[in-house]
Amino acid sequence: MDKVFREHVESLHPAVERLLKCTSFKFAGLPRPNEMPKAGVYLFTEGGVHLYVGRSNNIRRRLQDHCRASSGHGKAAFAFLLARIDHSALAPSYRAGDGRAQLEANPEFNQKFAAAKHRLRSMEIRVVEARHPVQQALLEIYVAISLPTKHNDFDNH
Repeated sequence: MDKVFREHVESLHPAVERLLKCTSFKFAGLPRPNEMPKAGVYLFTEGGVHLYVGRSNNIRRRLQDHCRASSGHGKAAFAFLLARIDHSALAPSYRAGDGRAQLEANPEFNQKFAAAKHRLRSMEIRVVEARHPVQQALLEIYVAISLPTKHNDFDNH
């Protein structure tokens, strides 16, 4: 195995252990920028069930995007997924007039999307630092597989 890749892989499990040991918070208690890692991986957990892991070079801003009431489908991807599941619209078809924007404009769906963003604000959130983009990508996949997170898939779209 490539030496650099091995170093990244060997850092994954200790990073997951740090993630699980860190104090969780809810969105209303989002730590100040100097109190949390800027870049890395974040985990949403609800009722002890790990639901979604993501990565960002600006975790604080990314969490705000996920949870902000005004965020659209491009920013609040996890909430949009939860709303699609609740609305029984698991995937937009991408046919003319049947994409994400049209789904978001549907009043019934938009209520579910707003409720999903509200739901995210009540979930436990944990974060762990990962500055290197390759480390972030590998760690996101490793967390999704090892915990496992219910709403991550790495399928091509």
